[in-house]
Amino acid sequence: MTDCKYDVVVVGGGAAGMMAAICAAQHGARTLLLERNEKLGKKLYITGKGRCNLTNDCDRDELMRNTVRNGRFLYSAYATLDNRALMRMVQELGVPLKTERGGRVFPQSDHASDINRALTRALAQYGAQVRLHSRVAALQCDEGRVSGVTLAGGETVAAKAVVLATGGLSYAVTGSDGDGHRMAAQNGHVVTDCTPSLVPIVIQEPWVAQLQGLALKNVRLGLYRRGKRIFEDIGEMLFTHFGVSGPLVLTASATISGQPIDEFSLRLDMKPGLDETRLDQRLLRDLDENANRQIANTLPALLPQRMVRPVLELCAIAPEAPCHQITRAQRRLLGETIKSLALTPTGLRGWDEAVITRGGVACQQVDPSTLQSRVLPGLYFAGELLDVDALTGGFNLQLAFSTGYLAGAQSARASQA
Repeated sequence: MTDCKYDVVVVGGGAAGMMAAICAAQHGARTLLLERNEKLGKKLYITGKGRCNLTNDCDRDELMRNTVRNGRFLYSAYATLDNRALMRMVQELGVPLKTERGGRVFPQSDHASDINRALTRALAQYGAQVRLHSRVAALQCDEGRVSGVTLAGGETVAAKAVVLATGGLSYAVTGSDGDGHRMAAQNGHVVTDCTPSLVPIVIQEPWVAQLQGLALKNVRLGLYRRGKRIFEDIGEMLFTHFGVSGPLVLTASATISGQPIDEFSLRLDMKPGLDETRLDQRLLRDLDENANRQIANTLPALLPQRMVRPVLELCAIAPEAPCHQITRAQRRLLGETIKSLALTPTGLRGWDEAVITRGGVACQQVDPSTLQSRVLPGLYFAGELLDVDALTGGFNLQLAFSTGYLAGAQSARASQA
């Protein structure tokens, strides 16, 4: 065993782990942060397409509504560090912020690296030690409680408390490969089934692949289960070679994850600002004004150019048909297709494209007021390792920071009691 003994050892240098180490050190605990990678916050660098969607500027109720799995478990974490407190903290660390559509909060610079640097400065400011290239292989226990960790090379680091913040299974290239789940399970914890969540959706219709790369803005996407609508929102989506992606799709996938895919269907409304009557009037006007033009050359005024032929094919309308030949029935069908374009999900993409992990350490075995294990005293959990997850828009990073802050504070207090 090493001579160096710490009050708190934090395992994992992502968002939750950095926040836990900062908070533990801030509360006076001798703190060591162990990170297996060559740098801290590796996953942070790629969040929000490299811009780092830090949190969401909404009220507490909205935070809870967007935490879709075991949200009540997070009441204490959000009460300890909510989104407004996180924003103040980051700005006090020297990073100006901005709020964009949907309440999404980013650094003004649009650089995730600014958030990483700010958290790294805070670690140094409060005296938390950091060791990189340090993979933890096992937890050490003594008389029924945690006593430290053993590194992959065999070195043991003693501590009064350990915070596990190793992440889930998404983006394994960043080091999230299930080590934390394995260590939790080895020490008596239930780890619920883990599935990729907030992922692109594979679509059956062959015409979708023809639209690869086409981004749609201000469209409405509805998700149905056995014919009943269970999700609907307006925003952005993207066609890919296998199906659909983008913020709307990722949010919808959170409901599908872990469920039978054949129970679900999607409906795309490409003109949510027009009801059926007004859309029909618009189509009638456009057809009348362009009576001698081909329908394929008229619809781009209403739809993206690349959408025109697939939509016409679905309506069995010849692209070269002159507008004056379009019947009332065809016009009505065209309107219905624009307002409710059917998409059939056949699966979800895998871990390499998942934003988060659904599943993890069972919340029933963790005290929500402290995030300490009910099974193994002295062990605390934070971040994606837990069986909690939220929707896109900054909510998952907020979850990570809030649980990290609470675990760091409580582990520090317990280690100094």
